[in-house]
Amino acid sequence: MKTIGLFIPCYVNDFYPEAAMATLRVLKAHGYEVIYPKGQTCCGQPFINNGLFDEAKPLAMRMASLFEDFDYVVAPSSSCVGTVKHRYGLLPDFSNPLKHKIYELCEFLHDVVGVENLRFKKAVHERVGLHNSCHALRELELATPSELNIPHYSKIKAVLAKIPGLEVAQPSRDECCGFGGTFSVQEPEVSVRMGLDRIEDHLANGIETMAGVDMSCLMHMQSIAKKRKIPLRFVHVAQLMEKSLEV
Repeated sequence: MKTIGLFIPCYVNDFYPEAAMATLRVLKAHGYEVIYPKGQTCCGQPFINNGLFDEAKPLAMRMASLFEDFDYVVAPSSSCVGTVKHRYGLLPDFSNPLKHKIYELCEFLHDVVGVENLRFKKAVHERVGLHNSCHALRELELATPSELNIPHYSKIKAVLAKIPGLEVAQPSRDECCGFGGTFSVQEPEVSVRMGLDRIEDHLANGIETMAGVDMSCLMHMQSIAKKRKIPLRFVHVAQLMEKSLEV
């Protein structure tokens, strides 16, 4: 049996443990031995995004030492996976052993497990709005960015389409929610306006739940909706998958 090292980003661990547990259960339901290495910390994304490569390197080395012996590394986050897969290449004198074995959850289910082998059986009768985060589209290439005139594809939708009863609606355009980590701190007014635009675009589709592969984006929009008393529910896609598993 091949083993998966479960990488849980720090903000998911601290604020959305239900998304972490859903990811664990989905992976185990598909026949893998899943191990959560203790001692994992931030992958270093905030440092790398701000050009602090020397500060990020010890975190990258820790990630490598914790996860390099697994067959696969899977995480419920495209931004953190993108950091490990691509942006570790910016670090000085660092050879990345995780580059070709780390996957975002939907990416792993689509590319490694295969959509024809997904074990979603129970109906989930919900209409959800799918927020495609920037890293998922433009770094991991999990779906077609709406600004490109190329044939459409979506690994995320292909996976969710295997959940009986689930109806997925997408907004008219895939635009940034405005979170962007430190961007939301440096430009709070612009950040909130961008998030509100995304919420209003989804509401036009008559949805009551927003889902995505990055809880950081959903967290940003959730706080905007809560402050404005907009009755929207926000969930990680893993939580929708978990509801469809046979138990």
